[in-house]
Amino acid sequence: MADVRPFRGIRYAPTAVSDLGQVLCPPFDVISPEAQERYYARHPYNMIRLELGRELPDDTTLNNRYTRAARTFAEWRKEGVLRQDTVPSYYLYQQRFSYGGQSYTRTGLVARVRLEPWSARVVLPHELTLSKPKDDRLQLMRACAANFSPIMAWYEDPQARLRRLLQPYAEGAEVQAHDELADEHRLQPITDPQQVALIQDFFSQRQLFIADGHHRYETALSYREEIRELHRGLDPEDGANFVMMVLIDVDDPGLLVLPTHRLLAGLSAEQLQRLTPEHLGRYFQTERLEGEAGQGAALMARLAEAGQTAPSFALLTPEGSWLLRLTEAGQAQMAKSGREPAWNALDVAIAHQLLLEELLGLSAEDVRAGRYLRYTHETEEALAALPRGEAQAVLLLNPTPVRQICEVARADERMPQKSTYLYPKLASGLVIHPLW
Repeated sequence: MADVRPFRGIRYAPTAVSDLGQVLCPPFDVISPEAQERYYARHPYNMIRLELGRELPDDTTLNNRYTRAARTFAEWRKEGVLRQDTVPSYYLYQQRFSYGGQSYTRTGLVARVRLEPWSARVVLPHELTLSKPKDDRLQLMRACAANFSPIMAWYEDPQARLRRLLQPYAEGAEVQAHDELADEHRLQPITDPQQVALIQDFFSQRQLFIADGHHRYETALSYREEIRELHRGLDPEDGANFVMMVLIDVDDPGLLVLPTHRLLAGLSAEQLQRLTPEHLGRYFQTERLEGEAGQGAALMARLAEAGQTAPSFALLTPEGSWLLRLTEAGQAQMAKSGREPAWNALDVAIAHQLLLEELLGLSAEDVRAGRYLRYTHETEEALAALPRGEAQAVLLLNPTPVRQICEVARADERMPQKSTYLYPKLASGLVIHPLW
């Protein structure tokens, strides 16, 4: 099963950076151009300069954002801005945050994990990947030989074995930073040899489920193969065999998965006509929504209640709004998909297969390319799109339960694009994993 190791992480030196909240940033794939500029301006040592540097008009193969990141990374280590820990450690990492008026604490363990191909069934994916972001991350790894942002992965701990072991460290974790990602980032190194051995033994009996970071994992696999070919072999203990992860219990009370709603535009009049009860009744029981249709919290509460008894989602159009529940006829149609039962049971898969593809006639390629779809995890943003004319129809979904995501991964299936949104994102820069 999983080979999970401690490592000598590289961290900001307190003598160089007194407020870590000024130097952390999110992972590359959620940083907008505006946010990139904001992080650049925040602090001269902000991690953005390594994680997602600026592209310049006069960039060349010898001077570009990847080579600049490598140069900056080396300079910061030489100047003492970044220092490598002297003892291999696991790092307990907590994020304390608020969402929807509720407070959460998400607890994870930062570690280096041995890379395994998907076929080995040690690390399990649930998403497909795209080539462009993988090429970007591979160029950065080639230049810097480090992981600046961790992959988020889940593990199962039904007997709460690791939870009990980590509890004293969680209680003693020190606040490292406050920023927009979390009210508090807390970190506590774990170096005791006995505890380290117990943690390593625990994971040797576990599979891991990628929650967020599929592109970075596949990039790490590609990087390892490049290093292996370059050296005509690779020592099993070489750093290129590992990637940095934050490992989180699937039952952690701070795990928050947000829904990702679909905004539809560019549909023909004929397609819009199919979004009426007459046509929807082919696969769904339809119930007219009245007052809830304009109130995000009430609508999502109604949708969550309906989802307890059957796969359900809400469809909003200028002509009317409906709560849709899958019928037996819809279940029978999903069973013909040729996919595993775990995939057929997904709300998002049902919405894509039956509503988008079969009723509206959109192809899977149309959906992947985003020709008719835009996505948001903010319910109020989705509701506002209709009166503003930014969407012809809105599809509101329940969040996918963590256990259901794991079942899809265990079945070796891939969820539709934009099926999950883990909130908040993990910070880049709290711990850096060197690949040497």
